[in-house]
Amino acid sequence: MRNMSTRQGNVREALLEAAARLFSHNGYSAVSMRGIAKAANANVGSLTYHFGSKANLLREVYERHTAPMNHRRMELLGEARRIQNPDERLMAILRAYVLPAFSSSSEHDGGGAEFTRMRAVLSAEGNQDARAIIAGAFDATSRAFLEAIAECVPGASREGLIWRSQFLLGALYYALINPERVTRLSDGAVEGTDRETAINQIVEASYASFRSLAAEARQAAE
Repeated sequence: MRNMSTRQGNVREALLEAAARLFSHNGYSAVSMRGIAKAANANVGSLTYHFGSKANLLREVYERHTAPMNHRRMELLGEARRIQNPDERLMAILRAYVLPAFSSSSEHDGGGAEFTRMRAVLSAEGNQDARAIIAGAFDATSRAFLEAIAECVPGASREGLIWRSQFLLGALYYALINPERVTRLSDGAVEGTDRETAINQIVEASYASFRSLAAEARQAAE
């Protein structure tokens, strides 16, 4: 009985890993249940048994990757919000958002280039199932960060906050997916895989971006 349970667990794990790999390279719509099963050396019946549908499979891929990362982000956000100085608090909030994506590994905790690539590909694809799953995985955490950032930049427009948070996410995606470009364009002077430098650069650029919203609000009020 125990051996049977172990085998089922191994098959389930193989299906999840195969799905994440295929989704990250081909998107959601182009990947079939049969293709996932074949990549996992399993049969379609096993996939249906464990997950029921492709949408449920994608939802579980997201949950197992994002739950630990979101949990860490919220822990760091709670610490950041206790900082009194609004400029220092904003920097800490942005670091709380960026750091977990880099410090996580590829072992099911929200990090790694493959899962980040999958997030980017699925976001661009626009499939309704995928959109709903992505929103369910990230929207609550994203709204908490937006609220915390807004408190640091009084008077900033909601439109500006939303757009600049989108740019922050885009920078995070690209830095994780394609660090080699930084190395190549700098002719080797800058190492794109240097995580600490990447984190600092994204945080500093985003800090300047969000702080400028407060300056714009002050100018408009004068």
